[in-house]
Amino acid sequence: MCRWMAYSGSPVLLEELLIKPTHSLIDQSLHSRLGAETTNGDGFGLGWYGSGEGPAVYHSVAPAWNDRNLLDLARHLEAPVFFAHIRASSGGAIQQTNCHPFRHGHWLWMHNGLISDFDAVKRDLAFAVDPSLYAQIEGSTDTELFFFLAVTFGLEDDPPAAVERAVGFIEETGRKHEVKEPIQMTVATTDGASLWVFRYSSEGRSRSLFYSTDVGTLRAQYPDNPVLHEVSEETRLVVSEPLGDLAGAWNEVPESSYAVIHEGQEELRPFTPRQA
Repeated sequence: MCRWMAYSGSPVLLEELLIKPTHSLIDQSLHSRLGAETTNGDGFGLGWYGSGEGPAVYHSVAPAWNDRNLLDLARHLEAPVFFAHIRASSGGAIQQTNCHPFRHGHWLWMHNGLISDFDAVKRDLAFAVDPSLYAQIEGSTDTELFFFLAVTFGLEDDPPAAVERAVGFIEETGRKHEVKEPIQMTVATTDGASLWVFRYSSEGRSRSLFYSTDVGTLRAQYPDNPVLHEVSEETRLVVSEPLGDLAGAWNEVPESSYAVIHEGQEELRPFTPRQA
């Protein structure tokens, strides 16, 4: 499917996480260990919050391991919140408008997984998007439509409830079309201040997702690691698969759950789809 990473904390150069770790997202684009595919070469994207209004995005259809612009940007961009995503298409065209993360106002969204039998359910899902939002859909992916369903169902007011409603509607629609397991997902979304991540699938066997152990604990375990002493106590990282092999550095997000991360505090809660 895909691999992604979400960062929140003290401002950091993107290369510290995108390029330098032994199993960085660039390495995962060729050598994923936990993904549905080993290679994720159907484009990539960055989203970050800088000095301008709202988030910036950069998308490319080139594979992440072979784009000089990405490497150069990562060496110069510093941000307190950013998303990075490498794509393995589940059927959608390889084009910039299909690359994650997707943006609406102050919000970013990215996804690993798929809406099953998307061609069969796409029309019904699209008709449920608020008409005032529909013109903002630029690509052809299930992820972007999923995002605007969540916005329609109240993402900007209550992200967990909105995603639960969107997933409930996708499952209801899928089953009307005799789709046995309508959705597979790990999702990240942020407004630049808080970060929400979700792990769920209709089959109950969701794609991998991990969050970092608090920085204070890692400093005590690895006193000679310089990176751990450069970032703040509030720093958190959520990844499709770990970026390295530091023992105790990563915690798995439980099945059918979500986490909200705000000012360095994370809270895990159960995720239950609900009627839209």
